Formats: sequence, structure tokens, C-alpha cells
Amino acid sequence: MKTDLVVIGAGIAGLVAANRAAELGLSVAVLEKGTEDRYLCNSRYTGGAFHIGMRSLNRPVEEVKDTIRSETDGFVDEPLVEMLATEAPRAVDWLRRQGIRFMKAGPRDWQDTVLAPPALPQPGLNWEGRGGDTLLRTLGAALEKRGGSIHRGVRARDLTMEDGRCVGLQADRNGGTLTVEARAVVIADGGFQGDPDLVRTLVSPVPEAVRQRGAGTGGGDGLRMAVQAGAALRGTPYVYGHILCQDALTNDRLWPYPWLDEIVMAGLVVDRSGARVVDEGRGGVHVTNMIAKLDDPLGATVIFDRPIWDGPGTESIIPANPHLPRVGGTLIEADTLEGLAEKLGIPADRLVATVAAYNAAVDGGATAGLTPPRSTGRARPFPVRKAPFQAIRLVAGMTYTMGGIAIDDRSRVRREDGTAIGGLFAAGATTGGLEGGDAIGYVGGLTKSSVTGLRAAETAAAELGGSGSRGGVGR
Repeated sequence: MKTDLVVIGAGIAGLVAANRAAELGLSVAVLEKGTEDRYLCNSRYTGGAFHIGMRSLNRPVEEVKDTIRSETDGFVDEPLVEMLATEAPRAVDWLRRQGIRFMKAGPRDWQDTVLAPPALPQPGLNWEGRGGDTLLRTLGAALEKRGGSIHRGVRARDLTMEDGRCVGLQADRNGGTLTVEARAVVIADGGFQGDPDLVRTLVSPVPEAVRQRGAGTGGGDGLRMAVQAGAALRGTPYVYGHILCQDALTNDRLWPYPWLDEIVMAGLVVDRSGARVVDEGRGGVHVTNMIAKLDDPLGATVIFDRPIWDGPGTESIIPANPHLPRVGGTLIEADTLEGLAEKLGIPADRLVATVAAYNAAVDGGATAGLTPPRSTGRARPFPVRKAPFQAIRLVAGMTYTMGGIAIDDRSRVRREDGTAIGGLFAAGATTGGLEGGDAIGYVGGLTKSSVTGLRAAETAAAELGGSGSRGGVGR
């Protein structure tokens, strides 16, 4: 096979890159390892919100930049901050021109740009005919009209390099090898959340104790190929995800929703010994990562009481109260902390002491002195003192990996010395450096994927002699 541009992966990042490149005059082939017409990927499962750091991407650019910096504690390099903040609205406008519909889906400002039709407000997985599914089908049809092609059942295996430049790849297809000669390659195959070995090395010592909260199709193929070609990695140890009821490991109605973030941020998380193990106030994404990194991830339990259940427990988009018990999630209750500890198999004296110390710190405004400290910037801690006392056993829900292939602000893959590898681009969740850092800052997967997909296509077209970058005329 010969083509100007070959794209690995047919999620949102890959199809944005492919369509924009075809618009700009390049011949394009997309390789997708899924075999079904509606192949599974995180883009198909998505809830559909385009945002930056859980804030509207339509705010003034300087405000958006400040959000990226504050959410990631300065982890994102300034050229990438500039790219995300300035290009996100353009990416949404471009998608609208492709026939993608958006709507305001709720009162929060981050809900002002959500794919239509929206996800159903109910527990479990509901993707057919919703925003992500519609987006992929729309972009796939648009690519074919532009002369591009999607090849299903093809898994890229090795990049072809000549004199330091990427000139194609080798892929597996139907038990044989497909050779693709290309003037440039875009890696857009998602993160590495679907590879237990990479997850064990970088994210959690016990990958089987982490619940896939997405399609789980991101297997790290692109990351491995890029590293072999000399690419640097950036920010690999963290994931985007949410805290789930442990029953989600066996009950598919408990993922990707309801999540338990709001309950955790109001209460306290203990291990099997009854000791607190995380800073609950850092938010759901942070706590998800900290639970995953425990030696015993399934030993984590959130302790709370009825005011938390009836307050923060009702405040999520698909809240645990009332949905979790309705779909089979286990809510453990007792009239006393000692009784709750007995049901959980936790030493009663230790749990009582932990809750007492926590309550005293909350009452005295001294939660920073707890071990571990309990921050209050994102959510206020509630005391836990009104029966019935309640608990839910937890599991870290992993949606996608935040780190990956280092890129510059033109989506070119970077080496360790900062130089770009000729002919090689990366977009979407396979990239690193746009989210995460030690703050585990969540910026937004759909926005990141759309922006980097556009940038990859436009840079490739400019370098290969397409009809231009931002000023190109669609066809």
C-alpha cells in the first residue's frame, strides 16, 4: 500500500487527523485494529464533553491557559498550553463544519460543548447512537467521501525508518504482513491502558485490581513503536479515571457510571487496617491514581455517613445516590462505627480512632495536619458522625493513560533532545505532556485529541506540500 499519510487508529484523534489531511489534499489511509463496523474505542464510549480542565473551552484564552497551568501545576510546557488554549475553539468549529452536532447539556460551564445526542443519564454503558458513536460514523463517512479509507482488522507493528525519518510501517492483517509506504505517519491509537504489563510497570502494581472504565483497546502499540524510533516519553505514570464501586469488577451496570468521587471527597478512604491512605480532597482523578498505586488497591474503602450520602452522594451527573444500590452496588451500613468495622473486617479500634482524628481535624480546620494531609481546595470535608454509618468498597476506574509520546506544538514526535523525528506525528491519548504531572491534572481527552489531530494533519500537509495548513480548502 502507498499513501501520503497513514494514520494508526480510528478514534477521534485519528479520524480528525485523517479528514483534515484529506481536506488539505493528501491521500490518506487509516489502520484500525478493530474488525467490527462499529469497532470499540474510548471515543465511541465517551460522555461527549469538550472542555479544558472541567471548565468551558470558550472562555477568554488567557483564562483557559491559567486553567491548564493550575490544573497541572505547571507540568505542561508553554507551547502546548498555547496550542490547547488557542486551538480548542477552532477544533470544535471544524468539527461542526463536518456535521458534528453539539449542545449545552447542563448548568455547569464545562457542559456548554457536549456531543449530541448526549449520553443517557443512567448507570452502565450506553453508547449506541449517542454522541461519540455518531461522531465516529460521521467522520468515517466524510473520510470516504474525500477519497480516504479505513482498513479494519489491521494492527500496526513496526515503523519503517530511513535516515532518521519515518517512511511507513509494517502491520499485521489476516495473519500476514501489510507493508505501507507513506510520506508521513500519525500515531493515534490511544493510550496503553489495555496492556497489563505496561500498566503494571507504570500505573499500578496490580493491574487486575483496576477496572477498565473505557473500551480497553489502547494497547500501547504506538508508544512502543515510537520509542523504538527514538521518541521521548512524557508523563507516563498517571491515568484519567474515576473512583468506582468495587462491584464494578463483576457488574457491568456499575461502570463507567455511577462514580463515587463526590462521596470520597466528602468522606475518608481507609485501607484494611483502618488507616487513611489518600488525600481525599485532591479530587476523583487524583484519588483514582493513588488507589491504583497502593500495594493492595482493592483494600480501599470509603467511610461516610447519611448526611454525605444524602448530600454529595446526590450531586454527580449520574449520582451514586440513588443509582448505585438500584443496579447492584453494595452499600454497607451499621448503626455504629464498631458495627461497620465488623462488617468490613477492619479492626474496630483502629477505624474508630481514625474517624475520631479526622473529625477533630475537620472541626478544627486543621486537616492539613492529618496523615496523609487532607486538602480542602477542591471540596470541603464533612465530619462523619451521624448514624447510620456507611461504606463502599472501592476500585480505581481507569479510562485512559495521561502520559505517552512526547510531542511539540505541531504534534511532531520529539526525541529526548527536543528535536522532531521527520515524518512522525502523534495525536490523542497516545501523547504525553498535555495532562498529568505530579498534580495528575486532567485537561480533557476529547479536546486534546481534536486539537492534536488537527495539528498533526496540518503540519504534515505543510511539510509534504498539501494545499496549506490552516488556510486549506476542504474538498
